[in-house]
Amino acid sequence: MIKKISFLLMLCLISFSIQAQNIEYEEYTLDNGLSVLLHQDNSTPIVTVGVLYHVGSKNEPEGRTGFAHFFEHLMFEGSPNIGRGEYFKIIEAAGGQFNANTSPDRTYYFQTLPSNQLELGIYMESERMLHAKIDSTGIATQKEVVKEEKRQSVDNQPYGTLLINMLKNAYRGTNYEWAPIGSFEDIDAATDQDFVDFYETFYVPNNATLTIAGDIDIPTTKKLIKDYFSEIKRGTKTISRPKIVAPKLDGTIEETIFDNIQVPAVVQGYRMPPQGTEDYYALQVVTQLLSGGQSSRFQKVLVDEKRMALGFQVLPLPLEDGGLFINFALPNQGYEVSDLSDEMDNIIEEVKAGLIPEREFQKLKNRIENNFISNFSSGRSIAENMANYKVYFGDAGLINTEIERYRKVTREDLLRVANKYFVPENKVVLTFRPKSEQEKPGDAKIKKEGGNN
Repeated sequence: MIKKISFLLMLCLISFSIQAQNIEYEEYTLDNGLSVLLHQDNSTPIVTVGVLYHVGSKNEPEGRTGFAHFFEHLMFEGSPNIGRGEYFKIIEAAGGQFNANTSPDRTYYFQTLPSNQLELGIYMESERMLHAKIDSTGIATQKEVVKEEKRQSVDNQPYGTLLINMLKNAYRGTNYEWAPIGSFEDIDAATDQDFVDFYETFYVPNNATLTIAGDIDIPTTKKLIKDYFSEIKRGTKTISRPKIVAPKLDGTIEETIFDNIQVPAVVQGYRMPPQGTEDYYALQVVTQLLSGGQSSRFQKVLVDEKRMALGFQVLPLPLEDGGLFINFALPNQGYEVSDLSDEMDNIIEEVKAGLIPEREFQKLKNRIENNFISNFSSGRSIAENMANYKVYFGDAGLINTEIERYRKVTREDLLRVANKYFVPENKVVLTFRPKSEQEKPGDAKIKKEGGNN
């Protein structure tokens, strides 16, 4: 009885926190096209200053792959007013933290600082946008940095080429075919002017969203933004916005990859609809069904009951014009990769066979809502999420209302999207095997089936 009361109380608290959530913000646009989002929260003396540029690997022309990710590094080289290598020292000396990340669709930079250093954060981002140092010295330096990153995070990382190979097979012939890390051959072949042109095209105020969240005073912050950003001229070059259409597959695409690993792995990828669509939200709930916690379908069958898997993960990759629903699993001793892959297929077929129980469905919805709230637990996460909502959907207010889109998902929706997307004509299977097996007769052959040979 005590457990039941505690459980009901927990659900009530979750429901109350979700209903009470309302992240207030102010939104406006400068004359040069820079979008601005401000969120004031004076509970702690910390502020995050972030800038999202609507450029990722999708915007790169063929033969110039890896540019967006390269600029993630190059934009820390400094400016006429910030010495080379000084960017990091200045932020750290002020007690701040900084980072950046690149996806196929956008690049995001942020600094989290003590709130009395707000002006510094605004100044540093304005310098990056106004006149970042794009020269041969910085380009040569960052080429080595990016190459070392690839060696560590891709080449020498177990299963590190997962995304590269999955995108290559699932989106062949489109600008989603290459991962953000891109090609070093393309980077090495580029001229200094190629990099300058890329910067002048994409890293301009009319292709950027500035978000500031935390311990701020709105009028003071708006004045600082005007002082530091209004002088930056609007970009005049055409911004490439390729519309990605997933290529037709005649059947499941299969590839074997020999890697520096000890334990083989199976990776199943199903193409997803663009983020923000109704089917996208239903598939996010399916993610929880398969992998959300100890009661998930994969956990109960693959790990607890049949002990076929050492571990697993479902990795949905949402994209602006598509995406991938990725299932990753490691076979336990005594099982082959094919056994594990077949059992994963069996579990998915059960999802496609009929409506899931109502009780299980409600647990999924509760977990989704709890995760949604947790995702906005800091000014840093609020700043980045508001920018994403603004750029991808044109509506920063989704930070308060997107949960309603999840709430509208029904059991019938789960059944429908499972049958629509989890089909052979939409599927890529990667089998990772140790390199030690490559020399064995028959194992070195890379097998592909379907229409993308």
